[in-house]
Amino acid sequence: MWIVFSLLAALTAAIVVTLSKAGIKNMDSSLAFAVQSVLILIVAWSVVIWQGRLPEVTRIEPRTWLYLVLAGVITCVSSLLSFRALKLGDAARASPLDKISLIFSIALAVIFLKEKINWQVIVGALLMAAGAVFIATSKQSAG
Repeated sequence: MWIVFSLLAALTAAIVVTLSKAGIKNMDSSLAFAVQSVLILIVAWSVVIWQGRLPEVTRIEPRTWLYLVLAGVITCVSSLLSFRALKLGDAARASPLDKISLIFSIALAVIFLKEKINWQVIVGALLMAAGAVFIATSKQSAG
């Protein structure tokens, strides 16, 4: 089932890139992200409330809070940078380059989470990264 959710996440991320690029056409990328963030906040907390999980907030451990707060701050920085890249470049070239995060994710998972990887993961990640660089550095087609 995780594969289905991963593919749906990829599809929705692609839709977000497309809509975000269209949305920032005539406005500042940071302002666009701020507007989008408010909606993310409303939807996320609405889901928590709808699922009846709000009382669980009081049971979150301090170490978990630290991880979540740090991840939240870094998510904001990442999104601000992504929005700026979209503002300055083509979505079809900026978005794949952003996906080089795959290499960093694998490395961090091995180092900090002690996850095991095999040669197929390494080769696949390198091929994906090479493809992202190839796309990002390609000449823009006449249109």
